[in-house]
Amino acid sequence: MTIELRPGGRDDLASIAQIQAVSPEASQWDVPEYFKYDLLVALCDGRVAGFVVARRLAEGEGELLNLAVDPAFRRRGIGRRLVAEVTSFYPGVLWLEVRDSNVDARKFYQSLGFREAGYRAGYYADSAEGAIVMNVHS
Repeated sequence: MTIELRPGGRDDLASIAQIQAVSPEASQWDVPEYFKYDLLVALCDGRVAGFVVARRLAEGEGELLNLAVDPAFRRRGIGRRLVAEVTSFYPGVLWLEVRDSNVDARKFYQSLGFREAGYRAGYYADSAEGAIVMNVHS
């Protein structure tokens, strides 16, 4: 399977919305808001299989805002490729928040070198669930 990464565009919105809808563990944004940030999509066989949204915070610091992979394409390296690309865009420290209950995502990020750096109580508006703050130095 070939994974192609490219910037996300308007034609990708329906696919991104669908992936987000079947990924309740991911943040649930108004999808057009992603265009305010850096949006990348991963294509597999010409189909959008995942996406990542990130932004620069300051020189030497970036933030991964959201990441989701279509369940049909998970465990194939797509999330790793997307995070690696974001890390290359933002050399230095990359930050993220992950739901306290999302153990799989926490393990995934830890496997990529992210470490827990803090906690935000009541972070998620949809559930008042807390978020674990993680970062990696690249």
